[in-house]
Amino acid sequence: MDQERLLTALRGVLDPELGADIVDLGMVQSVHEHDGHVTVGVALTVAACPMRDQIEGDVRRKLLALDGVEAVQVETTSMDAQQRAELMAVARKRARENAEETRIPATTRVVAVASGKGGVGKSSTSVNLAVGLRDLGFRVGLLDADIWGFSVPRMLGTDEHLSAGDDKLIIPAVVNGIEVVSTGLIVETEDTALMWRGLMLSKALEQFLKQVSWGPLDYLVIDLPPGTGDVQMALSRMLPQAEMVVVTTPQAAAQKVAARVADMARRSFMPILGVIENMAGFTCDHGTTYALFGEGGGQALADGLGVPLLGSIPLDAAVVSGGDRGAPVVRTDTPAGLALRSLADRIVEALPPVDGESCTGRIARLVDDLTAAD
Repeated sequence: MDQERLLTALRGVLDPELGADIVDLGMVQSVHEHDGHVTVGVALTVAACPMRDQIEGDVRRKLLALDGVEAVQVETTSMDAQQRAELMAVARKRARENAEETRIPATTRVVAVASGKGGVGKSSTSVNLAVGLRDLGFRVGLLDADIWGFSVPRMLGTDEHLSAGDDKLIIPAVVNGIEVVSTGLIVETEDTALMWRGLMLSKALEQFLKQVSWGPLDYLVIDLPPGTGDVQMALSRMLPQAEMVVVTTPQAAAQKVAARVADMARRSFMPILGVIENMAGFTCDHGTTYALFGEGGGQALADGLGVPLLGSIPLDAAVVSGGDRGAPVVRTDTPAGLALRSLADRIVEALPPVDGESCTGRIARLVDDLTAAD
């Protein structure tokens, strides 16, 4: 019997937990047929797989339905670490390819700002990047996905609360021309603690992507929580067009932790746009620069990941005071403000808006040029 015919039948057997067929997942190790008797080797993720009986039963039913197959023997083994890693890579890729529809158009560039741990300036970078992109003339949204540790409203200087429109969709707050959504705009006060478990975090992100009336955006900046948890995994599944920038400080310890979030992104098939080094050095009034948090970590991380170092932001007191007052430092001519404006330029260079790349966009510019010439 043609082995391809047997494999085609086995593609009808799905792993109930991963939602993909056992052939694509690499679980089928061998298929042999002799005189109508088929022996199938199936590698399960773990020896005590709770779905073992269901998978074995489905294999037998699918093969016995073929003409010429009289008996089926299923031999199960357990995967080694390498096989499990390959299986999860396939499962994550399929999940991204079958992403559920959100209210974020495919033409919106999504920049996910991530860090391995807290305290490296990820949120201040997200806010200033969003403002910098807006000041360049782009339509920008800012999603505060740091559900527990929301700080975006304070950094933007708003206490506006989110509301719902007639269509029951959430209406983003508009601050400095930026559409903003944050749990900080839902709670009663800034001091209110959100005591939500992990599943609620990913559900909150899902609601922000599916039930918010986002306008037509060129860029959506997402301030992720630190680490590699539920929100990050949900984002990679729901927004296939998302690309990550990794924020780190120069010290080696922060760099190594940041490498983990980059590893998570790649295993989830999320491209890494580049690295941002924050708190790169402090220059005193006398002009001497002190590497208070070490030096070289951002470039070392970028080199290790094979991506560019998009920006190096100096340690500047204006970042703190601006964040506390709701006055983003990117709109000042301080050292950090200039570096952050340069960062926004680099982001646009590395990830240009879709309209600017399209044929219709180019035609529109040609028409404008011809009209102006007339």
